[in-house]
Amino acid sequence: MAKDIITHRDALRHTAGRCVVSVGLTILLTLSFCLLQFGADPDGAVSAGFVTKSSILISVTISGLLTGALSYRSALMMRELALTRAELRRISGTDQLTGLLNRRGFDEAAESALTAARDAKLPTTVLMCDIDRFKAINDQFGHEFGDKVLIAIAEVLRSFAERRGMLVARHGGEEFAILMSGVSKERAAQYAEDLRQSCAAQSVAAGEVSANVTISIGLAECRGDTDLAKVMRLADQALYAAKHRGRNRVVRADADSIAA
Repeated sequence: MAKDIITHRDALRHTAGRCVVSVGLTILLTLSFCLLQFGADPDGAVSAGFVTKSSILISVTISGLLTGALSYRSALMMRELALTRAELRRISGTDQLTGLLNRRGFDEAAESALTAARDAKLPTTVLMCDIDRFKAINDQFGHEFGDKVLIAIAEVLRSFAERRGMLVARHGGEEFAILMSGVSKERAAQYAEDLRQSCAAQSVAAGEVSANVTISIGLAECRGDTDLAKVMRLADQALYAAKHRGRNRVVRADADSIAA
């Protein structure tokens, strides 16, 4: 199998094996066709023209069969390689704990979404969400419980975003990002508030331990030729303001202050 070829020695061994198989099949097929064409009698008389025509037919047939078989195997190996690459690309852009996009996956998808929104002259809004007092949760209940909190909040965000066609990602640590396009400032602010309330209504439990979890949200909306990094930075500043003002709240930044 191709997946067993790791070193140069493996490649040479694989090639040698395929050569032996090819030569063996060529000899076997040639003998078979000769017996069919000329019969089993070694002293039988056969015309030169018949031998020439038969030889050409045998060569073409064997070449076609071997070429087709090797081409089919190569196509299967290429398909396996393409699927493996696609899976590796998916894994590299996915957070393993929550199943959401990670920062790398989000940045790639968000750049495409932002470009499409810009071309269509639609507003783009970014929400930066952070779990309140997550370090204290880890310190009090342990990292395993902290992981359950991350998963629970991720599920709320995923459900919320999927119903509205938004991008959602675990941007790092206990921080999540959502990108929405074609939504007005007022509607985006209402979505953020709805999301905050949905998370606040969640109670995460593990055995006899349970905790209510809240999030803070920073919101930034922009129009025009503004790049992703500027929007994310503004949303992050709004998130910091939400934390500073007491947490469990939404703070909206003035995205129009970004100069393209």
